[in-house]
This record gives sequence, C-alpha cells and structure tokens, in this order.
Amino acid sequence: AAMADSDEIDSKTLKTELARAGVPEFVWRSLLTSAAAAATITQSDELTFSKTDSPKRVTLGGTGKMGLFFADQLIDAGHRVKLMGRDDWQDAEVFLGNADLVMVCVPTDQAVSVIEKAAPFLRQTTALTDIISIKAPILEAMLTHHSGPVIGLHPMFGPGTRSFLSQNVVVCPGRKVSAFDWLLKLIERNGGKLRTSSATEHDRMMTTVQGIRHFMTFGLGVFLATEDVDVARSLELSSPLYRLAIATVSRFFAQSSSLSLEIMIGSEQSRRILQRLSTTYAQLASAASCNDLECLKSAFETAHQTFQTVMPHSRQETDYLIES
Repeated sequence: AAMADSDEIDSKTLKTELARAGVPEFVWRSLLTSAAAAATITQSDELTFSKTDSPKRVTLGGTGKMGLFFADQLIDAGHRVKLMGRDDWQDAEVFLGNADLVMVCVPTDQAVSVIEKAAPFLRQTTALTDIISIKAPILEAMLTHHSGPVIGLHPMFGPGTRSFLSQNVVVCPGRKVSAFDWLLKLIERNGGKLRTSSATEHDRMMTTVQGIRHFMTFGLGVFLATEDVDVARSLELSSPLYRLAIATVSRFFAQSSSLSLEIMIGSEQSRRILQRLSTTYAQLASAASCNDLECLKSAFETAHQTFQTVMPHSRQETDYLIES
C-alpha cells in the first residue's frame, strides 16, 4: 500500500522500500508498465481523450504499418493527418504545401528520392522528419534539400505496438529542433522515452543493436531448419534459456523478411560488421574443433570483462523471466 502511488514517492525512497520488500526495481517498473499497457489496450471507445487545443496539419509520406501507427497517435491527440501514398504525387501541393509537419515513412532505399521530390513543395516553416532505421544519409538529405526545421526519428519498436508506452524513440537533432517540441512532448506524454543521439552514433550502434542481433537470430533459425530439428519436441526437453531463445527466433520469422533483411544488410557498415562477426565465429569454431581449451577460455574471459557492468541487472531480469 505504501508503494501504491509512485508519484508520491521519491526515487530514493522507492528503491529503499523495494529493497526492503525484496522486489527488484525493474520488476516494479515492469508491473507499472504492464498495468498501463493493459489500460491502453482495454480502454473503451467511449472514453474521451485529451485533445490538443492547437491541432497541427500533418502529412505522412508512406502508408506502411509504422506510418499508420504514427497516424493513429497523432489523430488521437487531435491533429489533422493526411496519408500520402506513391500514387498521390499529382496532388503533392495539396498534401505538402500547407503542412506543419511532414514525416517520411518509406523504405530506406526510397527515402532520399522521396525527400528530394517532396522538398520543393515545403514551406520554410514546415518541420521535416523521418522514421527510417538508418539515420546519417537520410538526415543529410533532409538538411540538404529543405532549409526549414529537421530532425531524424527512429522508433525502436515494431508496428504491432499499440502505443508509445515504455518504448524508446531515438532523436537525431538536425536544425531548429524546437519546432518539434509539440511532437516530442506528445511521445513523452504517451509514455515514450526519448533518446538523443547523433546520426553517426545511431548508425554505428544500430549495427550492434539491430544488425548483429537480427543476423544472429536469423542464422540460428536457418541452422535449426537446415538440421531438421523438431522445434516443438526440443522445447519439451529444454531449459528455460533455450525456450527464451527459441521464442525470440520464432518471433523473428513471424515478421516481414524485407524489413529484417534491410536492417541486416541495408548499409555498408552493417555488411562489414557481419563479415567480422562471421570471422569471429569461424575462429571460435576452429578452436573448438581443435580442442583448443586455452583459446576458448581466453575468449570467454575477454567477453566476461566486457559484460561485467551489466551482469547484475541482466541476471535479475533473466531470473525473473525464467521464474515467471
């Protein structure tokens, strides 16, 4: 009961009370997030939403699932949204000419050409952004072809998400960022977590956060399929960590292949790092086949040092997942 309203408890007191109760802080945060998510999912259409008093005119370039997600969020907040598809260029002036915000929501390989084509129709005061997973070339194109406000956004979640609640959204500043305050506040007000990064740092990190992870998951799934493993039977004879791994693989292959492949090989940087990853795997496999225990121990210790700072939290989190 003492912890029922987290708004009335400062962070230090909350941590003390959680420690006293033997509840990991991330579990408490997870419970709060789950409760809020459940409320979001089950809320009735009869409920009244808080609408903005200053609706913006927004055009989303692209009609894919992520574009539709942002359209829903903006419409719910009271903004006036238009969806512009590939067959609407004859009416570009109508879609783009008086927009307060234009958001590019197209595949990576189409983004620069869409920006170049749209820019002449934009007013200098129009705010231009995108939600594409590669940032440096896209941000550069927006800054080059549009003289007005520019930022790059990368929502770190998929289109199956129902809201911004507890989701990371990377913000790459470009020019006149204050023009986007209303949009960024909307994301935060709906539970999103804004993470600021340069476009260069973002793209470098994404090769690890997304590219390598996707490739490792892809490789494991393809290997198990090639080995003709009975996945359902293997789950009956498995450890909790194996089941978590297979759940991740299964979720991966339930998604669109085009998006996953774009993330894995969509940039030269990604392709180069995947080559280095394959070299590391080959070296470890060679050491294992030669029974080179010292080489494998050395590699283990090096990796151990790298992960040492996040081990306590990771252990707590995986223990919770395993035991829940």
